[in-house]
Amino acid sequence: MTERDLVGYGDCPPPPRWPGEARVAVQFVLNIEEGAESNILNGDARSEAWLHELPGRPPRIGERDLSVEGMYEYGSRAGVWRILELFQARGLPLTVFAVGLALALNPQIAHALRTAGHEVAGHGYRWLDYRQIPEDEERAHIRRTIETIEGLCGKRPVGWYTGRVSHNTRRLLREEGGFLYDSDAYNDDLPYWLAGSSPPHLVIPYTLVNNDARYLFPNGLACGDDFFRLLQDAFDILWQEGERCPKMMSVGLHGRISGHPARALALARFLDYVRSRDRTWICRREAIARHWLAEHPA
Repeated sequence: MTERDLVGYGDCPPPPRWPGEARVAVQFVLNIEEGAESNILNGDARSEAWLHELPGRPPRIGERDLSVEGMYEYGSRAGVWRILELFQARGLPLTVFAVGLALALNPQIAHALRTAGHEVAGHGYRWLDYRQIPEDEERAHIRRTIETIEGLCGKRPVGWYTGRVSHNTRRLLREEGGFLYDSDAYNDDLPYWLAGSSPPHLVIPYTLVNNDARYLFPNGLACGDDFFRLLQDAFDILWQEGERCPKMMSVGLHGRISGHPARALALARFLDYVRSRDRTWICRREAIARHWLAEHPA
């Protein structure tokens, strides 16, 4: 237990001094995973069982699950384009957590991200649980993801989020080097420096609360109004607190989830809501990292 930090900033968080005296830094993440999920076509033993429209459906061992494949394909064929259009129409920035194989299988998406100037961060080479993947294989996946993003998007990723991490993930990232931050944490409303790390390692926490994955959880969000209200409440309390102590708000999105017409309108409403509020900084994750480096160096 002594390896855990249960205190953090406590009741004395540092003043972020966001640009423009913003009360809240709002950061949208689009996860691109489609095509890299578990599938015997990818050499896996089973079909995907996580984050699709049939929660609780067991994986099929040694065979394809065509229904689940179709749900994932919706994200890359239609959903991602709808979400990108919502941001493009409003001139808003995105950070993308991109799985290497997903980008390699759909270079049109990579081209669109590059053209729009969105940040593309690493999200593993496969959309898998890395808990039991051998260390050497995970190291190779990190390097292959970097090469894929740099080759397709024209810039090396400076951020990383695996999601389903192993005990080796953060150490391997630090050994690889070249990253400004990782986001494999859910434990704060502000960035922080990893205690005792050499060289210094910045963590920008992510969220599974302000995340459209909640549509797919048992007893989760039933409709777009639920998601909009969830995000609105989160923003409003952070904006109120921001008069005294500004914070950061992350929002997690997926093409196969919020990209559906039944859910996209909720996202559009929230984008417009945030744009209508003053002293709000809508930014990329990379911008938060560079700001923190300048204002709160290790």
